[in-house]
Amino acid sequence: MLSKTDNRLNYFKWLLLAVSVFLLLLVSPNCSSSQKQFTIWIGGSPEEINFWETIVKEFEDEHHYHLQLVRQPTYSDQRRQALVVSLEARQPNPDIFLMDVIWIDQFVKSGWLEPLDNFAKKENFLTGQFFRKTIEQADSYNDNLYALPVFIDVALLYYRSDLLKHFGYQNPPATWQQLLDMSRRIQKEERKTDRSFNGFVWQGAQYEGLVCTFLEFAASMGGGIMQDDSININTPANVRALQFMQNLIQKYGISPENTYTEMKEEEVRRTFQRGNALFERNWTYAWQLHQSDNSEVKGKTGIELLPHAPGDSSVSALGGWHIGISKYSDMKDEAWQFVKFVTSFKIQKEMLMRIGWNPGRRDVYEDEEVIQKMPRVKLLKEAFDHTIARPTLPYYPQVTEVIQRYINNCLAGKESPGKALQTIAEELKQIEKLYEE
Repeated sequence: MLSKTDNRLNYFKWLLLAVSVFLLLLVSPNCSSSQKQFTIWIGGSPEEINFWETIVKEFEDEHHYHLQLVRQPTYSDQRRQALVVSLEARQPNPDIFLMDVIWIDQFVKSGWLEPLDNFAKKENFLTGQFFRKTIEQADSYNDNLYALPVFIDVALLYYRSDLLKHFGYQNPPATWQQLLDMSRRIQKEERKTDRSFNGFVWQGAQYEGLVCTFLEFAASMGGGIMQDDSININTPANVRALQFMQNLIQKYGISPENTYTEMKEEEVRRTFQRGNALFERNWTYAWQLHQSDNSEVKGKTGIELLPHAPGDSSVSALGGWHIGISKYSDMKDEAWQFVKFVTSFKIQKEMLMRIGWNPGRRDVYEDEEVIQKMPRVKLLKEAFDHTIARPTLPYYPQVTEVIQRYINNCLAGKESPGKALQTIAEELKQIEKLYEE
C-alpha cells in the first residue's frame, strides 16, 4: 500500500508529464497550425535578424508555409558549434541554415548537407547567374552542388584620394611596389605634422583574418596555399610574399608595429577612418562606415582592387555566407523553395539595397537602378571575379591555427619567412597524416 508521500510524488510526476506533453503539443507545428512548418537558423546583429524576419515574412506570404526563424549567436564560432551539435545528432531541425564559406567542406564531407542538384534539375534552376568561381570553389564538391551563396565578400584596397591627388598621383597603385613607393613618400611628409600616420594598414594579428591576408599577398605574387587539392605552402613565391609582408613592418616601416599584435578588421578600419593611414586593406563593410558623418575620411576615400606583382593579377580572399539544406530535414522540398526564394534576383537585390549585403548573383550587379545608386558595384563585380578560397579541408580549423601562429611569428621578426613556411609545411603534413589514417 502506498504512503501519502508516495501518492504525492506520483501525483507530481504525472502532473509534470502532463504539462510536458501539453507544451510539446503546443509548439508542435502540426498541432498548432494547419500550415506546414520548417526551421531556419540565422545569426548576426539585431539589424541583420530584423532583416531576415522581413524576408521570412515575405516568403510565408508568397508560399503559404510557416518558416520558423531560430536566432543563433552573433559570433560565427558559436553558430558553427550549435550547428555541428544538431547535425551530429541527426536532428530534423534546422531544415535550412547559413554557413560561413570555410565551413562548407566539413559539412559536405561529414554527410550533413543535402545535394541540391536534383531540386535544381527538376525545376531547371541554373547556376550561371552566380559568380562561377564562388560556385566552383565553395559550393560544389565532386561536381555536385551542396550550397548557394546568399551574400559574398571580398577585401579591397581603400585609399586616401585627397592625399594621392595632393602628391601628384592620378591613380591608386596597381602593384605592390607602387603601393610601397607611394606609402614611403607620403608617410614621410605626413609625419612631419602627424607622427601616428602610416602608409598601409592591414590585418596581421594572430587570427583567421591573417590567413586571408597572407593568401592574398601570396596568390597575387604567383603563390598560394593549395596546389592540385593538396597543401603546398613552402614555395619560393610564398617566401617572397611573406618576406614582403615582414618588410612592410620591419624594414620599410610603412605598416605599424601593432600590425602583428592588434590589427584585425576593426582596428584597421578605425585607424584609417581617423585619418591615420594612406592605404587600408579591408572588407566591403568598411565603405559605408568611412562615409559616415563622424568619419575623418568622408568624401576622401577611394576603393580599388588589391595590388599585385608585375605579371600577376589582383586576388582577394573569398568571404561570405552560403545557404544549405540539412541531410536530416524532413521537409526538404519546402526548404528548397526557401533556398530558391532567398537566392532569387528580387531578394538578392533587396539585400543589397536595404542592408548593403553583396549578392551572390552576377545579374544584380548589372541592374541599372543598382548601378545608378551604387556606382561602386562595378568594381565589386570585377573583384568577385578575382577571388580565391581558403583551403577546403575538413580539418581546416587545425590548418588555419598552424598558419596563423607561424606567419604571425614571422611578422614579429621572430623567424625568417623561409623557416616559418618550412615549419608550417612540416606540421601540416603531420595533420594530413592523422586524417588519412
